[in-house]
Amino acid sequence: MSTSHATSQTECQTDVMDPARAAAFEVALAREPSILAGSPLPPFYHQLYFWSPQAPRGLGRDGHPRVGAEGSLIPDLGLPRRMWAGGRLQFDTALQAGTSAEKRSTLEKAEHKEGRTGPLAFVTLRHEIWQKGQLCLTEWQDLVYREDPDPKAPQPVAPQARVDETDAREEAFSSTLLFRYSALTFNGHRIHYDLDYARDVEGYNGLVVHGPLLAQHLMLLAEEVIGPLKRFSFRASSPLMHFETATFCRAGNDLWVRGPDGRQCMSAKAEAA
Repeated sequence: MSTSHATSQTECQTDVMDPARAAAFEVALAREPSILAGSPLPPFYHQLYFWSPQAPRGLGRDGHPRVGAEGSLIPDLGLPRRMWAGGRLQFDTALQAGTSAEKRSTLEKAEHKEGRTGPLAFVTLRHEIWQKGQLCLTEWQDLVYREDPDPKAPQPVAPQARVDETDAREEAFSSTLLFRYSALTFNGHRIHYDLDYARDVEGYNGLVVHGPLLAQHLMLLAEEVIGPLKRFSFRASSPLMHFETATFCRAGNDLWVRGPDGRQCMSAKAEAA
């Protein structure tokens, strides 16, 4: 169980990198479980830790902790829909399973902008993960908030993905996998498990595959092909639905996720250590 304390701009949490949770995630990804106490954790597995449980009264309509509440790192920006737009990571040393770690989070940016489809708010959080007095990784998390969809507005056109990959693999995302990932990361966002909410309130035509789950697959592919990672950045461009099979692609240090209709769902860049 993690603990936390917050000010208006920073938050610190401690948690033990439970190897059982990481092993359960490997099973959910159809990978052979291999993580024991003392094992190095694969990149991005820190998403499984540092939970911030809130009582029901502390949740917003979407199931996330209510922004702007006392102790919240993210202010209320007046826009209801939250999306994980992308992020950047710098890896200094691998986290070790079975050992306590500290996560230090800072609100770097919270600002409004006017987009083509209406007002937007952008939030950037910086997270540092420390273990045994050493900085293991730094993550910048980019979030975007927007208005509820206008059913009369035309759907945005997603960019087309590249087709010049040298490595590719297909992955399917069942509702069971989305539920298990939500549970393992303690992510209460209803767009990932509540079909009625995702469709009727937020305007999607299915359950939305978590952006971090797509990024996780890209990081595992990058590490497998180019070796341990020093840096990784990713940007979401179109949501992937739970009934769609995606192709995860790599060419050099570039990676991307291509939807079944050829659209680009995410792009990324990896740098080896």
